[in-house]
Order: sequence, then C-alpha cells, then structure tokens
Amino acid sequence: MWAIIEAAGWPIWTIITASVISLAIILERLFTLRASRIAPAGLADDAIAACRASGPSEALVQQLAAHSPLGRVLSAGVRNALRSREVMKEAIEDEGRLVGHELERYLTTLGTIAAMSPLLGLLGTVIGMIEIFGSQSPTGTNPQQLAHGISVALYNTAFGLIVAIPSMIFYRYFRARVDSLLVEMEAQAIRLVEAVQGLRSGG
Repeated sequence: MWAIIEAAGWPIWTIITASVISLAIILERLFTLRASRIAPAGLADDAIAACRASGPSEALVQQLAAHSPLGRVLSAGVRNALRSREVMKEAIEDEGRLVGHELERYLTTLGTIAAMSPLLGLLGTVIGMIEIFGSQSPTGTNPQQLAHGISVALYNTAFGLIVAIPSMIFYRYFRARVDSLLVEMEAQAIRLVEAVQGLRSGG
C-alpha cells in the first residue's frame, strides 16, 4: 500500500485527508442518526399521558428536553400547552428547525468531499501528465520519469473516485434519513398538539 502511495505522488495526500474526514463523518452520523436516539417510538404517547395525569408541568418540560431531539420538540409544545393552538404549533416548529439543523451537521462537508474528490483526482492526473511531458527531452524519453508520471495520473484518478463514490452514497442516505426523522418527529408533535388542545377544549 505504501508503494502505491509513493507511486501516486504528493497529490494523493489531499485525497487521503479527504477520505479520513469522510470516514469520520460517516461513522459519526451512523451512530448519531439512529431512530431510537433521535425519535424514540412512543415518546409522544408518554408525554400525552403525563399531561393528562399531572398537566404540563415544568418538570415534564425539562424531562422531555433532556431526553432526545424529539423530546426537545415536544417540550416546546408542552411549555406552551396553556396557550393557543397557533402559539403551541409555532413553538414546536421553531424548535423543530433548530433540531433539523443539528441533524444535518457535517452533511455539507460530506457532500463537499463527494464533489471535490474527483477534482482532486483530476489535479493529480494533470500533474502526472505534466511529468509525462517533462520526461521528453532532446536526447529521448526518460523511462523512469515517464512511468512515474503515468502512476501519478492513474492512481490519483482512481483514488479520487474511490473516495467520492461512497461519500456521495452516504451523503444521499443521510439526507434521506434526516428527512425521514423530521417527518416522524412532526407526526408525533402533531399528535401532542391535538391531544393537549383536545384536553383543554374538553376541560
């Protein structure tokens, strides 16, 4: 492996750096964007039951806010449960935007790496071509310099694609995952609003 890196020349180090960053983001997001951690099933039902039992207390608000990202969204609704439906929904939407922004953390960087890695490979290819043309001289071609130029050109192109393809796949996957989680959180938040406002109307 080290021989391949040496043959690829210095441009390969930019691609290796990008690959390390990409791998770190992928592992971190795989761990973070789990449904059980972001939007636990049944949390809205628990919040509704607690509101029915003891009302929208500050203790319930704090408990929900510390529970999970979905809990933060629900806590914003519980905090404004005694206000109008519009105020309650607006508070949930505001908190939901903040949570959504946090769920998308590092995805822009991952997408940038997916887009830039082929260009870094192209840079290595251009540098390799320059070395190939530099191997030409009035006395003939320097075989060693020619071979090195070809190695730089081909290895950088290959490594750039190797980094870009999985980065783009996971970028698209995480974007879809975030959208799915936000839809689930919205559905549970709407259930909370309807249940709490129904309790007030019934009361």
